[in-house]
Amino acid sequence: MAFDKELTDILVCPQCKGDLTLSDNEDGLICQACELKYPIQDDIPIMLIHEAEPI
Repeated sequence: MAFDKELTDILVCPQCKGDLTLSDNEDGLICQACELKYPIQDDIPIMLIHEAEPI
């Protein structure tokens, strides 16, 4: 089962509540405002601020 791209319509950044976009290689969700990438592991987005990677 692949990550459901429709989730990007309802998920928001846990830090700023801004919009998220799927990364080019679909391995994370990106918040442009915070410049953070939330990883996707086993088709599950990890929406924890301390798990996010700077972009």
